[in-house]
Amino acid sequence: MQNPERGGIANQPDDRNDAYHSVVTDLVSLIGHVQASLRLVEQAIAREASAGSREADIIVLDDVTPPFVKAAEALKACDADLGIALRSLLDSKAPEHHPGNLERIRA
Repeated sequence: MQNPERGGIANQPDDRNDAYHSVVTDLVSLIGHVQASLRLVEQAIAREASAGSREADIIVLDDVTPPFVKAAEALKACDADLGIALRSLLDSKAPEHHPGNLERIRA
């Protein structure tokens, strides 16, 4: 994009910062959603385990716990990878932003 006042190419630091903050905010939100889903899956696993212990005389042929366990493992891996991505972004901007900005971004 040309800068007509100076006859050169315009720098767009605000656009870069806006894009950076947008990505960081989205990652923080996504991490929150993944963690909430993980809590729901872990609660379902706990319910299944407690239901199985109360009904020891009943044989369940369709055990739903293994899919929940696989889902929990996948969500934990996703949470870890998203955390790495977020830390990478925050570390790349560390000199320009102080640590308190993460709390502002999360709000």
